[in-house]
Amino acid sequence: MAGNIVKTISSIIDGGKRFIKVLRFGQDDVQESHQISPHGIDSNPVKDMVALYMQTAEKGKTVIVGYVNPNQISEVGELRLYATDSDGVEKNSIHLKNDGTIEVGGDADFMVRFGPLQTGFNKLKSDHDNFISGYNIHVHPTAPAGPVSVPSVLGLPSTADISGAKIDEIKTSS
Repeated sequence: MAGNIVKTISSIIDGGKRFIKVLRFGQDDVQESHQISPHGIDSNPVKDMVALYMQTAEKGKTVIVGYVNPNQISEVGELRLYATDSDGVEKNSIHLKNDGTIEVGGDADFMVRFGPLQTGFNKLKSDHDNFISGYNIHVHPTAPAGPVSVPSVLGLPSTADISGAKIDEIKTSS
């Protein structure tokens, strides 16, 4: 089966299948072809992507089997999923790296397991508040047998809160 390199024009979904309109051999050769994708991946190409268009064994039936990615960066063994705007400008990605890391939208920061972070933070906050309670009730004798004085400046319990760090839309294993 020979394939042709074509340029995408638009797409539609009909009966749960995505059909891609492509420009094949010239301005008058517009064809519509079924897009074939790996299981679990639903993608919609932007206009003017370069695609591989192939005939099937069934007469008159064609398929799009893939697209030329001019910006490939994955190393051996890696997988990268990315999304673009309608102009083809990359907007986000998930990159499964061959060193076992996963980059979601880049590598400028870290994600955390919120449950263990919250447990440790709450323990630190509790320890702080217990220290402040003890500090606030301690006394200083002013003389060996004289009156006692309490601290003139009292400590305050922590009002720290990390709930804003939780990303509800992204989950991970424990």
